[in-house]
Amino acid sequence: MKSEFTLAFNEVLEEKGLPRDVILAALESAMVSAYRKAVGASTAQDVQVKLDFENGQVSVFAEKEVSETITDERTEVLLEEALKVDPECQIGDLVLVESTPKDFGRIAAQTARQAIQQRIRDAERHRQFEHFSKQVGEITNGIVQAVNSRQATIGLDLKAEGTLLRKEMIPNERFRIHDRVRAYIVEVTDSPKGLQIILSRGHRNFLRRLLENEVPEIYHGIVEIRSIAREPGQRAKVAVSATQQGIDPVGACVGQRGVRIQAIVRELHDEKIDVIEWNADAAVYISKAISPARVSGVYLNPSLYEHKTATVVVPEDQLSLAIGREGQNARLAAKLTGWRIDIMSVSEAAAKALVKLRKDPTLAELAKAEAATMTRVEELLQMKSEGRVLSMDDSALIGRFVDRVERRGEADRKEELDAHMAELKAVRDGIDPRAYETSIYDVEQIKEHIQIILQENGVETFGDLFFTVRTDPESLLAFNGIGPKNFEELIDLVNTYEFPAVEVEEVPEAVATVEEAAEEVAVPEETAEVVEQVEVEEAEGTLEEEEEEQISAEEAETSEGKDKEEEASEEKSFEELFRLDTIKREKTTPEEDEEYQRMMADKKKKGKKRRGFTVEYDPEQDTDVVRYKHRKAEDDWEDW
Repeated sequence: MKSEFTLAFNEVLEEKGLPRDVILAALESAMVSAYRKAVGASTAQDVQVKLDFENGQVSVFAEKEVSETITDERTEVLLEEALKVDPECQIGDLVLVESTPKDFGRIAAQTARQAIQQRIRDAERHRQFEHFSKQVGEITNGIVQAVNSRQATIGLDLKAEGTLLRKEMIPNERFRIHDRVRAYIVEVTDSPKGLQIILSRGHRNFLRRLLENEVPEIYHGIVEIRSIAREPGQRAKVAVSATQQGIDPVGACVGQRGVRIQAIVRELHDEKIDVIEWNADAAVYISKAISPARVSGVYLNPSLYEHKTATVVVPEDQLSLAIGREGQNARLAAKLTGWRIDIMSVSEAAAKALVKLRKDPTLAELAKAEAATMTRVEELLQMKSEGRVLSMDDSALIGRFVDRVERRGEADRKEELDAHMAELKAVRDGIDPRAYETSIYDVEQIKEHIQIILQENGVETFGDLFFTVRTDPESLLAFNGIGPKNFEELIDLVNTYEFPAVEVEEVPEAVATVEEAAEEVAVPEETAEVVEQVEVEEAEGTLEEEEEEQISAEEAETSEGKDKEEEASEEKSFEELFRLDTIKREKTTPEEDEEYQRMMADKKKKGKKRRGFTVEYDPEQDTDVVRYKHRKAEDDWEDW
């Protein structure tokens, strides 16, 4: 039967859900601390604890010095007792002997209780941190445990607690204890105060995760969420696009009869959600982002330093809808697209176009061409200001006039931007490339705190500083911490700095061609003989390769046909050999022929063999005879 100690130990393991070795290590460490505190032992003394799970006994073993007499029982032991543990010990040796105090069970229980609980809490917190740190950016479920005016405490898995601050809640959202809540995990930190899990229901990525859960096409990547703009509890805009042809991204998110989007709306307490289709054309994208308002025209004004601005012209009856309550629709559209949006009615745009045509000298030609139309537009605007209703043709005339003027201005602005970008590119190309390879922290002439300020404001390399000074030097004064004196120092550094000259290795003049060099170099007679000998060997090696190919073809035939073809091949080979040799002799001069015969005679005397054949002089035939050797399967040579 198991002891109460064993049962209690197993109960702790099951309740905390922790590994056995973790709890066991915490228990032994607590027992050692309890012993040291009970007897006043030094931390330098080795103390070990052994637990007997059968009877629940705790044994303490302490390292003591073997001595003849005992002056301190905590650190010394008699030789007689030490020999029972280690029969070979001697005076002065250190031996681990049992030193369990008489009342140690009660003392250990009281002293180790808090230490064990602390170790268990630390192990639980570490396990919780590892679990939830992997879920940052995901949705989790929990139960409300406590609510106050500032926050709500949510009970999560592994007995962890998350914090849902009031600013992270949906406005006008109220929780009651034991309510089940879904929230987005924003951050998980392990601080000395404990594990902190920050939750949110107002984060825009909370809406993203809800869409992924409700719309399978988004989860599988068929539909992609491009951008999200959200004001929690009121309205949200989502831009989606399809990654495959034939897929309606908006229809996939809304679902049949709005089933999918309605489930998300209920989770967000009736928050209105506009799902629009993303488009690469900024004008089309902005016109869809203004929905549900109908747009007459969108005119872009891209800028390099300021925010990109888009002018949106809408009919008179769509103006309030496009702006939205307290500008909410226009504000969400700007967040969604990343453009600064100016919304105006057709009448306002027409009045602005008239002023622009009269005052802008670059539009003089257009104003001259539109003189009659300008007069008519002025009359129509006067009629509208008097409260008279315009016909559809008159409204269309004003709309076309505004579109022509704005399109011309958009084209001019694009030309100016392209010219400006060309200038900036020329400035960037005029900067030494080594400047962009040099970090701002590697420039010794710049003070350390100025380097930090520049890096925080996007000037990370020395080349960025050159580019900023030569294009927009006044922007340096806008950096917090850079005054006029530091500004002048940076300007002087850029204007006076010179990069070290690049060392160019001198390339030697091209040497003469191989043929010219060969003509200039005198070849000795012996060398010429060797060259001629190599040519002969190459010719003979070629004949050898042809002979081996013929032999391979002959081996593929039957043994009987093989013998016949070998004889014919042999005769043919010798005939070809003699013909080649005759041709070669005819081409050589008498002096060369004598030299060749002398060389062959020397070869015959020395008996030197070349690969696969030998050349010998036959006095009876008065000619050179080539004798081939055939390689058999045993890799040995045999004369023909």
